[in-house]
Amino acid sequence: MGVMSGPYIIRGSVSLPEAELQWRFSRSSGPGGQHVNTSDSQVELRFDLAGTRALPPVWKERALERLAGRLVDGVISVRASEHRSQWRNRETAAVRLASLLAEASAPPPRPRRPTKIPRGINERRLREKKQRAETKRGRSGRDW
Repeated sequence: MGVMSGPYIIRGSVSLPEAELQWRFSRSSGPGGQHVNTSDSQVELRFDLAGTRALPPVWKERALERLAGRLVDGVISVRASEHRSQWRNRETAAVRLASLLAEASAPPPRPRRPTKIPRGINERRLREKKQRAETKRGRSGRDW
């Protein structure tokens, strides 16, 4: 079996701390044929978000706030069971956790600066609208 291809980068120079990851393995309902009944290929990866020191405080705040619905006592857990091999499921779970944390700790988007519609464009729109109304009014057979 290969070595895990860590470290899993969250963003910039911050990565998932190997020491703080808790792994649990169980039998998977995913692919595997008869092999599935004998091997613990499902992976559950738990990470104590509330107690970690690996994330910058600002990121941690943001992540705790945004993932509040998924946390159980400040711990986030990710499951993977789509592969036959436990090793590939471990990879998948770790990558998933890293991207989840990256998304949750990202800075909020810049507020949109409202722009003014140029006067010419607005006038042209109203002119075309009037023209269209005329065309449609001409279609009704009242004057015949």
